[in-house]
Amino acid sequence: MATIVEAPMVGKILKIEKNPGDHVDEDDVIIVMEAMKMENELRAPAAGKVKNVLVEPGKAVEKGTVLIELTTR
Repeated sequence: MATIVEAPMVGKILKIEKNPGDHVDEDDVIIVMEAMKMENELRAPAAGKVKNVLVEPGKAVEKGTVLIELTTR
């Protein structure tokens, strides 16, 4: 089953914490983004493996932009 992680708000990607092929547990930090001058940690909604990372650090994103695809159990 596939799960996507979307940007919850307009902002800028600061760090990608996981790469394709990496295992993630539920609530692992996968992306750090800046919004309204604050750093926000985006966490994995479920355990699984990173399938695709669709953004890179420095990229500005809109709310709802798909950031990462996970393959979940």
